[in-house]
Amino acid sequence: MEQTATVDNYNGKLQKPIKSGFTASSTTTDVIQGIDLTGKTILVTGGYAGIGLETVKTVVAAGATVVVPARDIHKAFKNLEGIPNVTIEAMDLMAPASIDAFAKKFLSIHKKLDILVNNAGIMWVPLQRDARGYESQLVTNHLGHFQLTARLWPALKKAGNARVVNVSSFGHQMASFDFDDPNFRYRPYETLLGYGQSKTANNLFAVELDHRGKHVGIRAFSVHPGSVNGTDLGRVAPMDLFRQLGTHDADGNLLPDVAKTLKTISQGAATTVWCATNLRLADLGGVYCENCDVAELDLGNIEHRYDDPLSLRGVKPYSVDADSAKRLWSLSEELTDVTFVAD
Repeated sequence: MEQTATVDNYNGKLQKPIKSGFTASSTTTDVIQGIDLTGKTILVTGGYAGIGLETVKTVVAAGATVVVPARDIHKAFKNLEGIPNVTIEAMDLMAPASIDAFAKKFLSIHKKLDILVNNAGIMWVPLQRDARGYESQLVTNHLGHFQLTARLWPALKKAGNARVVNVSSFGHQMASFDFDDPNFRYRPYETLLGYGQSKTANNLFAVELDHRGKHVGIRAFSVHPGSVNGTDLGRVAPMDLFRQLGTHDADGNLLPDVAKTLKTISQGAATTVWCATNLRLADLGGVYCENCDVAELDLGNIEHRYDDPLSLRGVKPYSVDADSAKRLWSLSEELTDVTFVAD
């Protein structure tokens, strides 16, 4: 009988909850209990704010050494002040040369990379493009992390048992990936669609990355943190969008009934930490996870309400589609001019 370790999550074959013992209310303290990360090197992009910062705090407390590449160096030093065993380095996911320079320095210093958390991201921003003309949400949330993962692949291989965690979102349900016009050159720009396809890209990347990496001991996951209170992810999003989703009132205030259902920062980071460290996932990869468990496929059987964040669950089949995962890999290599030799 075929073992789980040899099965890909192509077309959501492995998208079934495993009864992890954790829930939507589990915290990072809960999921890290009993796990010793002494001697492990972990990299967390965006690890100086929100759930990224909580992830760093959690793994450092468990004994890990952490590297945080940061676009805003001053903010990073301020927010990470006093946390031991953390190194901050400059890197901008919108600038390919910056990614290469960071990766080169990392590889010259560190022998291995045990866990890579592709956490940094932007959401619902106005149309912006990088120097290549690529749309900013696609670049920051996916292409930059694709390039970074490719450059750090030698260090991940040397770990012998590494994990890559892509922080995605239920927002992937807003859009599949538009292979004909991913950078909105010909279609009108809609920020929700841009965000949605970038999150779908996170999921598809994890599917194909796990397929290509598991034979050298590298497993990949994508994560929906949940709806989390207290992050600055939506800081530039138009308030009208939140009103349309039914989460805020006419004055821009978060509705009390919605606020009660939001996760804390520690609960929001818990699924990331669970995917990065839990032993039950040693022979399972390529899956989209939420609430500290593997998510189920959303085949239209789940009712979603934005005023009830706990109902925002499940992964769309197009987001774990085998052909799309392979196609995205090829397109990502073409757009970044990076040949990702994952073996």
